[in-house]
Amino acid sequence: MDPSIVGPVSGVVGALLGFGIAWFIGQKAAAATKAEAEARAKSIVDEAQKESNAIKKEKLLEAKEEIAKQKRQADSDRDSKDSKLRNLEKDLRRREEGIEEKLAVISKKEKQLATLESDLTTRHKAIELKTKEVDALVNEQTDRLERITGMSREDAKKYLVDNMVNEAKSDAAQMVKDIRDEARVNARKEATRIVLQAIQRTASDICVENTASVVNLMSDEMKGRIIGKEGRNIRAFEAATGIDLVIDDTPEAVVISGFDPFRREVARVSLERLMGDGRIHPARIEEVVDKVRKELEEEVIRVGENALMELGIHNVHAELVHYIGKMRYRSSYGQNLLAHSVEVGYLAGIMANELGLDVNLAKRAGLLHDIGKCVDRDIEGPHALLGMELTKKYKEHPLIVNAVGAHHDDIEMESPIAVLVQAADSISGARPGARRESLENYVKRLQQLESIATSYDGVTKTYAIQAGREIRVMIEPDRIDDLRADQLANDIAQRIESEMEYPGQIKVTVIRERRSFGLAK
Repeated sequence: MDPSIVGPVSGVVGALLGFGIAWFIGQKAAAATKAEAEARAKSIVDEAQKESNAIKKEKLLEAKEEIAKQKRQADSDRDSKDSKLRNLEKDLRRREEGIEEKLAVISKKEKQLATLESDLTTRHKAIELKTKEVDALVNEQTDRLERITGMSREDAKKYLVDNMVNEAKSDAAQMVKDIRDEARVNARKEATRIVLQAIQRTASDICVENTASVVNLMSDEMKGRIIGKEGRNIRAFEAATGIDLVIDDTPEAVVISGFDPFRREVARVSLERLMGDGRIHPARIEEVVDKVRKELEEEVIRVGENALMELGIHNVHAELVHYIGKMRYRSSYGQNLLAHSVEVGYLAGIMANELGLDVNLAKRAGLLHDIGKCVDRDIEGPHALLGMELTKKYKEHPLIVNAVGAHHDDIEMESPIAVLVQAADSISGARPGARRESLENYVKRLQQLESIATSYDGVTKTYAIQAGREIRVMIEPDRIDDLRADQLANDIAQRIESEMEYPGQIKVTVIRERRSFGLAK
């Protein structure tokens, strides 16, 4: 064989032989792997079968338990429903029995009502017969009475009504007297104690203001310098101060006359400074007066603050402080207004403390009660109402606003504080010598007092005594009895309160005197 052919053929044979051997070995290995896989699969299947059987048994047990549980629950529900039904049946039987009993009672009551209705009908007929008999008797008696008395039925009715009205008036007057007497007995002692204690604890000076101030001069030569050449200095002084300067024969003295205390004070201080300085001419006068006026305006603020500190009052609006300071230069019936207001504040505070009321509110209301007197003169109206508007404007407490407006009864009082302020105002003004009035006004007040009293029927004479603090009224004893006399005194007092203005209080005394005479011969 050709060597060139043998070589390739032997290579092919060798390759085929190697492939065959490799395939045989692969078949052996595959058979072994397959057998192993089949064994493993069988093992897995067996284990799965076992787990499946175990799970099946477990689920069967759970299902059986759940069925048994549901059965027990169903049995329990059925038993509960059966029990409820039995209870309902029992309730229904009881209700039926109760309804039957009620029906029996109702039936019995219906029979009783029928019997009562029959009895009432019989009685009603009997009553109608009796009523007719009574009416006949009444008419017969009325006719007899009319024949006996000679009065008609209407006249008799009028006579009886008049008697009943007179008796009612008498009884009412007696009741009013008893109530008033009891109130006086119970209230007078306590009120007197409180007022006396307040007065005794307050000892303010009595200060009567005049309309003129006297300035002492170092010598009479100063009068000529004050008058100036052709009177130019005195004219400039009066024009700058708004007051009158009276220079007369009084040795070493000049009188400053004016109704405004603030202007008088400005003029007094200015004149003293001009005399001390020695330079007196119109320009210097205007300069000094203007400077003194500014200083006194600042002094007004200090005076107001001192008054507040004296009473222990705080948190007052600055404008109100200014008005309080201006009260120092105002007067009421000759009484210094600031001293009067401070005293009223003290009195109201003491009485409020005794009665358990707010002491600070009482003091504040007492101090501010006459603040309306310091309002500009161009604003018209009662000073109480002006003061009320002023305190309301500067946010004072509503009780203080009411007390200021009501202390002369211009408005209705809303609290005991207002009553205390009015009482304290009367106490302060009624002090002996605290106030004064002109002779003309005094005489007019006495005449008005007597005129009011004599305007009532049955009054014979009236006497105003004790400087108008008391009026005594003589009455006719035949026309006015004792009870009516008490009522008359009260009526006169109320009319005096409503029609007159006066300081303090006025006592009304009604005197009824009956005299009987006999003559022996």
